[in-house]
Amino acid sequence: MVQSEGIASEPTPATLRIAVLDRDSGFLQVLDKRLERVGWERRVLGSSVAPRAIVPMRLSAVIVDLGVIGPSCWEWLERLCSELPELPVVVCTGSSTVAQRVRGLRLGADDWLTKPCHPEELIARVEAVVRRRRRLESPVQSLPILAGEVEIHRDQYQAFVAGVSLDLTRREFELIELLAESGGRVLEREFIYQRLWGYSMVRGDRSVDVFVRKLRQKLERVSPKWRYIHTHFGIGYRFAAESTEVDAAIEPLAALQEVSERSDEFDFART
Repeated sequence: MVQSEGIASEPTPATLRIAVLDRDSGFLQVLDKRLERVGWERRVLGSSVAPRAIVPMRLSAVIVDLGVIGPSCWEWLERLCSELPELPVVVCTGSSTVAQRVRGLRLGADDWLTKPCHPEELIARVEAVVRRRRRLESPVQSLPILAGEVEIHRDQYQAFVAGVSLDLTRREFELIELLAESGGRVLEREFIYQRLWGYSMVRGDRSVDVFVRKLRQKLERVSPKWRYIHTHFGIGYRFAAESTEVDAAIEPLAALQEVSERSDEFDFART
């Protein structure tokens, strides 16, 4: 007992927020006491939830008993790990075979424990997984994101053009960071809202569009020769640095090509 208390009193990552997908009342009761002792925020989910529903929870890690998911547990685990690759996942489930554990880890789980297990070990495993993730992300997080003339400095929560700050608000910075990290993918408005505000978007809410417009204006003011945020109507937004000077040079060529194609069509019609 003394040893257990000693382990629990060791320093733990601050303000970790975890979700526990489990229905074992006895296990949850013991685990909850340990989590309360280390000061972690926790949320118990008694049934399967869609990965998209986990996004607004802003979790540090998730602990899952695959038995709660049922026959579709493998598909669910794969979807969770692929849609939320930055979220540490620790499987804590009943007896399993080597093949099952290997499959779970290959699908994206960061660790696997077999019940019964001691809550202190589970907490230590979660700590280790979160620590590893932070080490891996730390060098990348310190490097600026470069796009066109813009440098996005995550450590300063600001973006710059030729050393001039865009003077972004916290929300505007979170928006440009999210868009720039998407690798040119189109992000849906609902996804952007969930990531930035932390909960589902109410029908008719235009907050995302308002912040995109403000961010565009600031980008255009300091970098007028580039376009960065592109609208996909009815869907969302895409971030890609495109020079307006290149567009201006292409437009006359495109017009000449169109005239030439029409001339060819006319000549063909006469023959």
